[in-house]
Amino acid sequence: MRRVVIIGYGMAGARLADEIRRRDKEISITVIGDEKHAAYNRVLLSTVVAGTMTPDSVLLHDEEWAHDHGIELRLGEPVTRIDREKRTVSLGAEDIPYDALVLATGSRPWVPPTEGLLDPDGVMAPGVVAFRSLDDCERIVDRAQPGMPVAVLGGGLLGIEAARGLAGRGCLVTVVHPVGHLMERQLDPGAGRVLARTLTDLGIEFRLNVFASKYLAGDGLALSDGTHVPAELVVVSAGVRAETSLADAAGLTVDRGVVVDDALRTSDPRIHAIGDCAQHPGTVSGLVQPAWDQAAVLADRLTGAAPGSRYKGTSVITRLKARDVDLAALGDVHVDVDCPESEVLCFQDPARGRYAKLVLREDKVAGAILIGAPDAAATITQLYDRGQPAPTDRLALLLGRALPSEAASPADLPASAVVCRCNTVSKGQIVSAWRAGAESVGAIAEVTRATTGCGGCKDAVCGLVDWLAASQPQSA
Repeated sequence: MRRVVIIGYGMAGARLADEIRRRDKEISITVIGDEKHAAYNRVLLSTVVAGTMTPDSVLLHDEEWAHDHGIELRLGEPVTRIDREKRTVSLGAEDIPYDALVLATGSRPWVPPTEGLLDPDGVMAPGVVAFRSLDDCERIVDRAQPGMPVAVLGGGLLGIEAARGLAGRGCLVTVVHPVGHLMERQLDPGAGRVLARTLTDLGIEFRLNVFASKYLAGDGLALSDGTHVPAELVVVSAGVRAETSLADAAGLTVDRGVVVDDALRTSDPRIHAIGDCAQHPGTVSGLVQPAWDQAAVLADRLTGAAPGSRYKGTSVITRLKARDVDLAALGDVHVDVDCPESEVLCFQDPARGRYAKLVLREDKVAGAILIGAPDAAATITQLYDRGQPAPTDRLALLLGRALPSEAASPADLPASAVVCRCNTVSKGQIVSAWRAGAESVGAIAEVTRATTGCGGCKDAVCGLVDWLAASQPQSA
């Protein structure tokens, strides 16, 4: 029997195990995770910090699920070594053989070189917590109290989500970010300013273009401009680095991550890598959709379901999961309005928390930033997904008035419309699942996985289920 060993039981590793089992009921699967938890949805950790979801509600799989699907789980047992010659991985004194090995080791938080954040042993100092894992969330929630001054290091996507969650708990939050505007990877300066103003109105303060130079336990942060931020708790969300130590020690080719080709093979053809630890030209790190697309491709190859399957990259749409803030960014957004190769439109209404930027090339959406414009975001996202030409009325498109939005009747959506981007689930797939007997949102999620990613499509899926139920002929 072919033996597949997966190192890492995060979102990528858990998804791969599921994808393999959906294609092959017999293949041997062992998943090794260094955390004691079952797999959980890391995308939703900010909702745990905010208190809107419990730790149990973000779990993806549990040991019962693994047992029922014939998957061997080894939790809380970190791999210490990969022996490529013997084709084994070591868990202390035990060696586990493999025919195919998959690295899904994810990433680790990057801690800025701020004096005092780490003790001499490299452990977080008292009062400092990273924002990366479910255990981190538990530590943050245990310490955060209403009225407590809290500093968040990092104004990227996860830092903003953590800050909003803490502010929702009544903490006095200050975000310290070394760049001149927030979420610089996904937003341009204008959008960053609008986001900062919106979040300021929600009780979050910002210190931009400055570094934290020293952490003073129980007192806060000394900044590079000579000022001070009071903080009884410091949450570090300053970025991540691919976890490549096992791959590096095994002699695999490593750069910023474990280098893989379109077949997701490393420099050793029997070892593959997916998710945050993998480096592929078409991958955007830190997001779930590329990892899940890779899992589907690799499952096709490892089971023989589609041996020619290749991963060609993922077009990513970033959505901020922060209460009272509607933000979507996609494609190439760092384009000036006077760029000769592109048609760029921009609308700003900072006082009302609205910003819309649209980048078009050859009449198709090449990039967009939408803040406070959910109707425009729904329409533009659909155009981007389908590669369809944009309407000639650009202003109507930018303001969300050009086409029926995702909030319109589900009957108006074509079957090809992507409802759940995280799992690439179309309206047609949801309709087919419903007609096959999946007549609730939970059943739809079980069959198609819609709503199990970032959760942003749940309202749309609920609307489809309600529409399908209402269209069902009623018995006399």
